[in-house]
Amino acid sequence: MNKKIITALLVGATVLPALQGCFPLVAAGVATGVLATFDRRSLGAQTDDETIEWKASSRVGKEIGGHVSFASYNRKLLMTGEVPSAEAKAEAERIAAALTNVHSVYNEVVVGPASSYTERSNDLFITSKVKGRFVDNGKFNPVHVKVVSEAGVVYLLGMVTQGEADAAIAIARTTSGVKKVVNLLDIITPAEARELDVTQKNNAPKDSRAP
Repeated sequence: MNKKIITALLVGATVLPALQGCFPLVAAGVATGVLATFDRRSLGAQTDDETIEWKASSRVGKEIGGHVSFASYNRKLLMTGEVPSAEAKAEAERIAAALTNVHSVYNEVVVGPASSYTERSNDLFITSKVKGRFVDNGKFNPVHVKVVSEAGVVYLLGMVTQGEADAAIAIARTTSGVKKVVNLLDIITPAEARELDVTQKNNAPKDSRAP
């Protein structure tokens, strides 16, 4: 797939859900759908991750408040953002951990005032820069690494080989504006990676148009 197209899809899938209105949501869904065919997660895991994120945001937002964001990858849930107290942080984790299909929780929430719109916009910009550099680097498929930025800290999730992990971490660490990189990547062998890539390619929708 063309580098410019991959970059647009990756950035679009990150930024559009943060905007309001029906069109951005539809566009983000299209981008996510295209990228899903290259994802090493099973379609079931991808569906579970989307459901986990939605339920966590809904339930924690309703009961805790504050500003908490959720990113699930292969049923492992990352929590970032700010809450007013240590008790609220613990309760947010309890609620998230109790959700169906959540295998583990990374609680990176901090106690403090909610971040500003400017700070959140800057984090989105950092995420887009990291993803863009993944594409330009060309050493691994950027779809395999999920990037989350919060207060200048970049979190990396995904199923990658050690070589892919090393490349992703090095790129993120040297991206302007990044204060710290937290490695949450799951390491798989090159043989496992090849098998997963072939499986997803075979499961991808076929073009029904005549040649």
